[in-house]
Amino acid sequence: SNAGGGVTFCGGEPLLHPEFLIDILKRCGQQGIHRAVDTTLLARKETVDEVMRNCELLLIDLKSMDSTVHQTFCDVPNELILKNIRRVAEADFPYYIRIPLIEGVNADEKNIKLSAEFLASLPRHPEIINLLPYHDIGKGKHAKLGSIYNPKGYKMQTPSEEVQQQCIQILTDYGLKATIGG
Repeated sequence: SNAGGGVTFCGGEPLLHPEFLIDILKRCGQQGIHRAVDTTLLARKETVDEVMRNCELLLIDLKSMDSTVHQTFCDVPNELILKNIRRVAEADFPYYIRIPLIEGVNADEKNIKLSAEFLASLPRHPEIINLLPYHDIGKGKHAKLGSIYNPKGYKMQTPSEEVQQQCIQILTDYGLKATIGG
């Protein structure tokens, strides 16, 4: 596009409605609009391929390398997600990785090292890794809506500045580009 603008499809999970998503991606493409899709990549490989054919950039959430931890916090295991991230990298498709960084869940050295190893092993590295430090900004919204924030009562905290910098350092040591926020 001329002004460097574009559209980002996010959610929820936009890949939960692949027919609608693909249709609107195609329409944007016909208008020459840059298209990004923000996704967990929890989808059939056919859907992932079709989305890649109809957008310019994927913003992919990577929450935990430990499938049990992933299951606990996201209600799904991570094998399909990791397989699809590899699929995107093998297709030589541009992607960002977004890691919500949560103290007590995934901000530990082991998880970040495993994430770095996995991403560094791929044939195409992410353009950048955005570390998104957890905050409980959603609490007020849930109170207003009368729903329960963090219903299972997990101990989730914002990682310290020091932990955030350690995570950046680990990723950088693996030859990956990483930043806080984004």
